[in-house]
Amino acid sequence: MIKVNMFSSADKVKGQGVGSAYLELIRLLKERANDEIEITINKYGKTQLSHYHTIDPQFYLTTFFKKRFGRRIGYVHFVPNTLKESIKLPKIFEKILYRYVVSFYKRMDHLVVVNPSFIPELVALGISEEKITYIPNFVAKSTFFAYSPEKIVELRKQHAIEDGQFVVFGAGQVQERKGVFDFAKLAEEMPDIKFIWAGGFSFGKITDGYERYKKLMDHPPKNLDFVGIIDRDQMVDYYNLTDVFLLPSYNELFPMCILEAFSTETPVLLRDLPLYRPVIDGYYAACEDREAMLREIRNLKENPANYQALKEQAIVGNNYYSEERLNTIWIDFYQKQALEGGNRWIERTNGR
Repeated sequence: MIKVNMFSSADKVKGQGVGSAYLELIRLLKERANDEIEITINKYGKTQLSHYHTIDPQFYLTTFFKKRFGRRIGYVHFVPNTLKESIKLPKIFEKILYRYVVSFYKRMDHLVVVNPSFIPELVALGISEEKITYIPNFVAKSTFFAYSPEKIVELRKQHAIEDGQFVVFGAGQVQERKGVFDFAKLAEEMPDIKFIWAGGFSFGKITDGYERYKKLMDHPPKNLDFVGIIDRDQMVDYYNLTDVFLLPSYNELFPMCILEAFSTETPVLLRDLPLYRPVIDGYYAACEDREAMLREIRNLKENPANYQALKEQAIVGNNYYSEERLNTIWIDFYQKQALEGGNRWIERTNGR
């Protein structure tokens, strides 16, 4: 039995992919790996492995007590460049934050990244590539699944969506790098299509571009609804009532919302970013810019065969990122990390 203590505050703020990924991993291990892995959360007793999901200062302090907290594993959901495009801080505080993030990562014995495209950036920060492992995100089929046609019809009625209305859905924190202004512009350019965005200001007023986005959310195009930050059990409704999931982000890691859309068999449309290709190439439609997104949405709306083909790609993508496969990957990873820690932990727990 491998003892793993999870250090995390990821679930304290709604609407963040980090929190969704953390909750999915905890659920998966408790349901499927209970015989191999013993999990504790935010405990300060002796453990074999400490898995850090967030970079809280109190967690940072524990990294200096390796005899108690064992081998240190860091979960990399962001790198300094993604922070720059998410929050706006005075330069001095920005530098302090970035240095702290890098220092936290360097304190780890091993790092797990959710996208392999970020490995070179971590290496450039002075972290050995041998200390980095790529493990993708995943979602539970019991939480995100495709509804029956009858339930979808009823759900659309509840949301006052007219019969035959084509719906485009987007999700994520309302911030610069998510491409929310492009989403709103598309709504203006396609008044016959319904647009919905789920998400808000997880970082509050320090969100980059807060004032401009607040104005947009207060006065959106008539066919665009901002529904705010909603619970995950409500998100599945929106994926099912929509026709296409669109994420026009300029920079990402591995958004949970993409996997959630796959899991509900919803066709996915994304900006053509290189970082998507190593992880989900072949499962989505890639668009170079807003004009290409407009053309692709029209294509999907007007051509049922093309729509069905993209829907089938989403289904294949969901099968690849199945719970069964990821459960095996995580168990193997923890076993390897426990071996890397060697017999020293065993000797310490035996009082030697």
